[in-house]
Parts: sequence; structure tokens; C-alpha cells
Amino acid sequence: MSSAVDHIVPPAVAEEELFRAQVYALLARLFARPPDAAFLTALGDLAGEGGEFGAALDRLADAARDSDPAAVEDEFTTLFIGVGGSERTPYGSFYLTGFLNEKPLAELRVAMARLGIARADGVTEPEDHIAALCEMMAGLIGGEFAPEDGDTVGLDGQRAFFDRHVGSWAGRFFADLETSPSARFYRAVGAVGRSFLAVEARAFDLAA
Repeated sequence: MSSAVDHIVPPAVAEEELFRAQVYALLARLFARPPDAAFLTALGDLAGEGGEFGAALDRLADAARDSDPAAVEDEFTTLFIGVGGSERTPYGSFYLTGFLNEKPLAELRVAMARLGIARADGVTEPEDHIAALCEMMAGLIGGEFAPEDGDTVGLDGQRAFFDRHVGSWAGRFFADLETSPSARFYRAVGAVGRSFLAVEARAFDLAA
């Protein structure tokens, strides 16, 4: 799943929003497919700037430098694909209802249509996969979609989408990933996701 949704050409993104979009895009990439050697090398250059989220970025950089691409690919398969069942199930419907393809996915599809987010051709994963949702958040922040009303999605719209489709479950998924028996590299990814969503939730509350 290289790209879960179709994009339009984005306008210029305010510098203070760019970092948020980049983190969501990073998470989307890491959950769409395992990182190759070049991406692991790039991740090894990450450096946090203090706080819990900064420490999580530092852990991810350390994990990337210590990881072999083939081992990470095997880990990804065990965690998210599996033979006869994956160790973790990265879908909103599963975390919110205990089943796949349930009401939360239908609600997400309604929201996607309203926000001008189209499923990309050739994608087989349901849209409530964590990679797709992170990609959608990055696109909403970057103004990459064309909502029905023609307006860009502001902070209130981002928060509404986040609260309903991401914040309602993804923190638990990331925390579960940190304790997964088969996770090594992806424990650090889980810490980045969990701590980043906590930052996002606090920022939305302060902006309310």
C-alpha cells in the first residue's frame, strides 16, 4: 500500500504545520510497508528535541541504526500480515467494535467523501488501516484534498476527523504495539505514534 488515497496538488503549508504533516506521513510510510535499507539509514539520522516525543524519536533512530532490513521485513509480516492471523490488527473498526469492516469504516467513508478524499486505485486494504488514516491526516494538514464545499480543512475540521477516526483508537493500537512479543523495531515506532498522538490531542485541546 504505497499510497492509500488520491491527492491533489497542495498549496503552500505553513511552516508550523509542516512538522505535523511530516510525522503523520512518516507513520503512514512505516505502517504501509517495511522500511528498506535506505529508509532505515534516513531514520537513523532522526534527532528528538526533548520531551517524551523527542525521546521516542531518539529511540526510533537507535532502533533503525541497529536493525537489519530483512529482519524488519520479517517482523512487519509477523505483526501485521501473518500466516493464519497477524499479531496486531491495525484497523479502526477492529479496535472500536472488535470486528473488521464495521460501522466505523462506513462512517469513515462518508467523511472521506465529504472531505474530497478518494481511495487510490489498486489499494485493497480497508480505508481504516492506520497507514491510510495517518496519510489522510497528513493530507488534511497540507490541504491536499478538495472538500465538497470547496474550502480547505482548518484546525476544527482536522480535530473532528482526528477525534472520530484516529484519536478514538490509534493510541491503544500504538501502546499495544509497544508490548507485542514479536516487535523489536516496531516497538520504537509504537512509542513514536503513541507520544505523537498525545501531543496532537493536547494541542487540539489548547486550540479549542
